[in-house]
Amino acid sequence: MKIPKRKLFLLIIFAYVAFSLYAAYNVFFSTKVISRVHRVVKKETGAPSGVVRDGGAVAPFLADEWNPWEDEQVEYNSALNKKREAFKQYVGRIDKSKPKRYKVQIWGKAAIGLYLWEHILEGPLNPTDKVAQWREGELQSGKIDFSFYTGPAVVQGHVPLDMNSLILVLNGREQQKVSYSTRWLEHVQSLVQSHTVMHVAVVMLGNERCNNDWIGPYLKRNGGFVDLLFLVYDSPWVNDKDVFQWPLGVATYRQFPMIRPNAQLITSNRPYLCNFLGTVYKNSSRETLMQVLKHSGLDKECITTAREKWLPQETADSLRRYQTALAQSELTLCPVGINTECYRIYEACSYGSVPIVEDVLTPGTCAAGPSSPLRLLKAAGAPFIFISDWKELPAILERERGMSQEQRVDRRRRLLEWYASFRQQMKERFAEVIEETFFKSV
Repeated sequence: MKIPKRKLFLLIIFAYVAFSLYAAYNVFFSTKVISRVHRVVKKETGAPSGVVRDGGAVAPFLADEWNPWEDEQVEYNSALNKKREAFKQYVGRIDKSKPKRYKVQIWGKAAIGLYLWEHILEGPLNPTDKVAQWREGELQSGKIDFSFYTGPAVVQGHVPLDMNSLILVLNGREQQKVSYSTRWLEHVQSLVQSHTVMHVAVVMLGNERCNNDWIGPYLKRNGGFVDLLFLVYDSPWVNDKDVFQWPLGVATYRQFPMIRPNAQLITSNRPYLCNFLGTVYKNSSRETLMQVLKHSGLDKECITTAREKWLPQETADSLRRYQTALAQSELTLCPVGINTECYRIYEACSYGSVPIVEDVLTPGTCAAGPSSPLRLLKAAGAPFIFISDWKELPAILERERGMSQEQRVDRRRRLLEWYASFRQQMKERFAEVIEETFFKSV
């Protein structure tokens, strides 16, 4: 009988679908799979080791989850785990061998913060505009990554504190400044109490008569939270353990810049022997200085501009005239004020003009010893001319006239090199003390 093509086609399709369903069932739902490479058979719990067939022979049960490559898989996994562990140890050794770095934040709430950041640490500041409300910068020194914030917009509670080590730069010179500094210390104390900050150092412009008792209770040795104090002027507190002497530096509050020495600054022929531009207080040694210059006729060989009243701010013109005087003079006269240490000493060094320093103690409670005053500069071997009386000045200037240009250039170079070395030493010592005190147990 002849089968119609349509029925034959449908029969083939039906057979194909039936076979596909059967195959799918065996693949996905059958519990008994036997192949040449892997046999899995359920083993009855508590069943005998075999069953007796009709002929009396024993038919063994197949092993549960039998895998002919199981031993090789175990060895492979074991080797892989060993490699992973070895790599983990290798990465750990690399991390340990890397020099550990620490993060410290500096809040500059006094003008000497700019001397610390730009002149000592030589860090960048953005924006470069000196009157900007907010300025910040970052640098690495030793094992420490420093970040710096300064400006009027840096206020309590609005500084991004992302580390637990803090350096606060303050001004404690007069009562108004002390009140402002106290508020900042109380703010930092609250951060310490909340465990936001763990380590605190203070860099402070101290009182010119060394009356700094107000900050004593904040020091850790007196039950406070301040680990380190870097203090300007010859304070008797300095012990190089938790209180260190810090240089006054240049008058950054008057916009005195960072001077980069060049060939002209070193080798130029300077037309004046000396300079003094400043305030002459009544009944002070500055009056004596001006009289000596006038009576000896030396005022014609020196640039001198005297004023009776101290001015806190420079104009652009007065700053330019002052810097010109430093650059055109071989020597800079540095009479004492309320304290022996003055900005003029460091500003003269910036221009290679040798400071002639009045080496006498001033009234107050500053340390009195064989190396005082200016013990920090003297300990660093400052190549200055020290005098105890301005009546010695004519003889000094007479010797100055006899020096050759070559001798003057060599002396100028040595002064600039010393000042650069002094700042570098302060930078290294600062970072070293911070690291040793803040992170010695880390």
